[in-house]
Amino acid sequence: MTLWQQAIEDAVGKTRENINRFGDKFPHVGAGDKYILNDNTDWTEGFWSGMLWLCYEYSGDAAFRQAAGRTVDSFRRRLDQNRVLDHHDIGFLYSLSAKAQWLIEGDEEARKLTLEAADVLMRRWRPQGGFIQAWGEEGDPHNGGRIIIDCMMNLPLLYWAYGQTGEEKYRNVAVIHADKSRRFLVRGDDSSYHTFYFDPQNGDSIRGGTAQGYRDGSTWTRGQAWGIYGFALSYRYTKNPLYLETSRRLARFFYEHLPEDSVAYWDFDAPVNGETRRDSSASAIAAAGTIELLAHLDGTHPDRAYFEAALQRSVTSLVENYSTMGRPDAEGLLLHGSYSVRENKSPDDYMSWGDYFYLETLLRLERGIPGYWYERGQD
Repeated sequence: MTLWQQAIEDAVGKTRENINRFGDKFPHVGAGDKYILNDNTDWTEGFWSGMLWLCYEYSGDAAFRQAAGRTVDSFRRRLDQNRVLDHHDIGFLYSLSAKAQWLIEGDEEARKLTLEAADVLMRRWRPQGGFIQAWGEEGDPHNGGRIIIDCMMNLPLLYWAYGQTGEEKYRNVAVIHADKSRRFLVRGDDSSYHTFYFDPQNGDSIRGGTAQGYRDGSTWTRGQAWGIYGFALSYRYTKNPLYLETSRRLARFFYEHLPEDSVAYWDFDAPVNGETRRDSSASAIAAAGTIELLAHLDGTHPDRAYFEAALQRSVTSLVENYSTMGRPDAEGLLLHGSYSVRENKSPDDYMSWGDYFYLETLLRLERGIPGYWYERGQD
């Protein structure tokens, strides 16, 4: 059994145990070696649903299918109760739950729910400014003109909706937002801002900033990872070579700035000492994004061998040095993730998104199971 296979079997076994542990709750972040469990009210609940669908695709075990189906029912109720309107993370929530069910089973109700979710995300489009507002209500005095790099991972929901309906509005909004993100969130040295502020009335640029990073001008590693994967996915849907080039630039910066064990600290600019926090979830996201990037680089591309080697080193380190293999009672899959170091919120623990992208990475490497960001058969 290969290292990847061992890690997958360990992850699937832990996820099976977690079905009973979690019940109808959703794992959020760790606290004291246990997951904090939420109702379906935050931005992270889709990752548990996505893990259940991944495990079902891998194993065929009906227990995963039943649990995943219950999460989709929960997402149906959440949308009906209008509890998804104050942030942009609709793609994280519904791509990995309802859209996953559509991709795997062709369930028409799941497809309809996913399209409804795309319409909810469209309500965050601010035509005067030309962007998708990340957080808060329209007109929010602090966040009304704010975008964040995480949103690149929510755009695939809109691209997918265009492919399903043929309605140009979905694609147009996604492309405009991706172009603005590329221009203002990605810096000339291939690092990235976490957030950027615009005048909400006319879209004039104001300044870069951060909510999670070390300082406004630093490079928050999870944000850099979202950019790697998000721009590669925008390339998949649009074939705009600028998006692929942006993903490649972000990825090279990410790997060139890793420490010796090839797993990221929480911010590339944070002073490194014995207490500097890691973010294993950033490396898991970057690994999944690098696999997507490699899918679009042919064998003659000068960076292909570099990224293949970097990916191998990073995933091997995640499995050998950061996973909970050998700890059968562990609830999480990856140790040493960080949620918000600045606010001391779970700065060194399990992260539900880290677990999801770790499993997605392993399954894509070992079985070619690609996750739920695009329609099957596009490879």
